[in-house]
Amino acid sequence: MTFAGWLQILIFCGIIVLLVNPLGGYMTRVYQGERTFLSFLLGPFERLLYRLAGTSEKEEQHWVGYAAAMLAFNLVGMLILYALQRFQASLPFNPAGMSAVDPQLAFNTAASFITNTNWQNYAGESTMSYLVQMAGLTVQNFMSAATGMALAIALVRGFARHSVKSVGNFWVDLTRSTLYVLLPLCVVLTIFYVFRGVPQTLGAYVEATTLEGARQTIAVGPVASQLAIKMLGTNGGGFFNANSAHPFENPDAISNLVQMVTIFAIGAALTNVFGRMVGNQRQGWAILAAMGVLFIAGVIVAYWAEAAGNPLLNQLGLTGGNMEGKEVRFGIPLSALFAVVTTDASCGAVNAMHDSFTALGGMIPMINMQLGEIIVGGVGAGLYGIFVFVIVAIFVSGLMVGRTPEYLGKKIEAKEVKMAMLAMLCLPLAMLGFAAVSVVLPSAVSSVANPGPHGFSEILYAFTSATANNGSAFAGLNGNTPWFNLTIGMAMLMGRFLVIVPALAIAGSLAAKKTVPASAGTFPTDGGLFVGLLVGVILIVGGLTFLPALALGPIVEHFAIAAGQTF
Repeated sequence: MTFAGWLQILIFCGIIVLLVNPLGGYMTRVYQGERTFLSFLLGPFERLLYRLAGTSEKEEQHWVGYAAAMLAFNLVGMLILYALQRFQASLPFNPAGMSAVDPQLAFNTAASFITNTNWQNYAGESTMSYLVQMAGLTVQNFMSAATGMALAIALVRGFARHSVKSVGNFWVDLTRSTLYVLLPLCVVLTIFYVFRGVPQTLGAYVEATTLEGARQTIAVGPVASQLAIKMLGTNGGGFFNANSAHPFENPDAISNLVQMVTIFAIGAALTNVFGRMVGNQRQGWAILAAMGVLFIAGVIVAYWAEAAGNPLLNQLGLTGGNMEGKEVRFGIPLSALFAVVTTDASCGAVNAMHDSFTALGGMIPMINMQLGEIIVGGVGAGLYGIFVFVIVAIFVSGLMVGRTPEYLGKKIEAKEVKMAMLAMLCLPLAMLGFAAVSVVLPSAVSSVANPGPHGFSEILYAFTSATANNGSAFAGLNGNTPWFNLTIGMAMLMGRFLVIVPALAIAGSLAAKKTVPASAGTFPTDGGLFVGLLVGVILIVGGLTFLPALALGPIVEHFAIAAGQTF
């Protein structure tokens, strides 16, 4: 580990903290229907969209109606994306003549992009036409991100309101998320990426002659626009198979920094939106502080593990850190930081191959996802995800002092705790359940490139990433098989919608409750004690659930390598 490496990490953290308040203030005005500097330009389009949808900003929905609208919208989006892939050979904007996508792969990809996962069992530049990349994948990058943001705001309203039956209007929240937040920022980011050298064209692939005289086809396309939303919306699916390790997607250290900042920007700022909407910004900073503690801990371990290098090589005197699978233009610190950021934020974009990380370095991204993607998390998803743990933490604190748990003046009762536990338990059910079946199924094991504990880690990582709606992978696993296409697709749908619906039920229940004034016995939830309790609950729940599985994978792999054993 070096001073320069830590300085780069501190610069990134400082930029995120500086963005939280202004971006949070802007988004609060957007979701509360107040005028912003973009209202004069976008207001007419917003009202036109409401008329086309047959709704208005004054109409609100019960949580059941909100959930039904969300599920219907995502179902239609999934069917459209599936159809685009199956018929892409007959559709325009296909200069490379891509054939129709296999049905099982099309299902996996459709499930992936509508759940904000962007798991890719294919190479984008050799599988998807320009039309599918733009009208299918990029559109769902916007829609899935906007869906997550809308649901987070609905849950925030549950805490902020009292004695009401509505949590907002899904169509209004979806429109405002897209029109006022995602789209303007993506326009700016697209221009920036083009300036840095990222391609943005509808022209055919470029033919080049190498120094040896051979002909080479260089894939290009509308890369910059997809890159902007894949990072800002924490989608992660790359135009190219190498993702953000590809020089056309991530040309230099400046673009790398901007990509990491945009991954965290909206998720971190939503904590400030929460604080503003409940009337106490310290509440939002407390949530962000808990996320920050877990983030810093992950960065320290990942950076240390990669800088220390392979224990077996160290014993032979070959020191210098682990550069396998990393780009020289980023090095160890920015590769480790990017890996932690992308798995903390449910993004899944990569600028290094996680499969090439050391055992402990690769374990940190896996743990980040197994905790539920609540360390900033996906846009919106991180906020409603960590609120599940907040409810459990408040419930535990109430048990310790012998009084009814309260949060922001709302009594946390049996219904909220049951819904929180339902949302929490569906994640290990899919992660561990599908992984357990896969390690004993011959057809699944045959897809693993490595024997021993690392092979187990590749399978565990796949279902962890899918269920957590992340999308990154240990590349040693061939996921483009009937078994993995179907089960990973199912895991993505479970990880998304089996969390969303209970979260909305919590929002509806809290919005209907009356607010109880704080008393001398009220547990303060805007200070260090609450932050410590929340972090402790997250680590205890995660440890009890996943430590046995981790012990069979990266932990035993680390000790085996240190003892000189290879597989």
